[in-house]
Amino acid sequence: MTRANREDDNDRRIMAVLAANARQPTVAIAKKLGLPRTTVHERIERLERNGTITGYRAVFASPAVGQQLEATLLLSIRQRRQSEVVRRLESLPEVRSCASVSGEFDLMLVVEAPLSEDLDAVIDEITSLEAVERCMTLIVLAKKFTRGD
Repeated sequence: MTRANREDDNDRRIMAVLAANARQPTVAIAKKLGLPRTTVHERIERLERNGTITGYRAVFASPAVGQQLEATLLLSIRQRRQSEVVRRLESLPEVRSCASVSGEFDLMLVVEAPLSEDLDAVIDEITSLEAVERCMTLIVLAKKFTRGD
């Protein structure tokens, strides 16, 4: 195995450990991987500098199966207002994903909430945004299968 391959392999191993728990101390990561702490620290800094690691985030536990309602929202947005709407949507924790789409609508959202009243409230909040012209809501009745992230 060449030095470059080992470096790539170590970077992947470090990223896998960070993906599982980014709050681990560098010492713990180094111990898990059998690498010197300074090596792990330097590699993480390099991965951040070169844009491989772009940030860290909190991941919240999902409620028990059957307790989370999901809806897909298709939104039409007034011209030149999409970035404003996306910024507002980012602040809503119920919005799990947002994608721009082609066709009749501009954005596709996946929204989750524990109760129908909560789902209704967040949909009302989204559709009351001034730049949202129209919304089509599709409530998920049952998931037949889901692939991993």
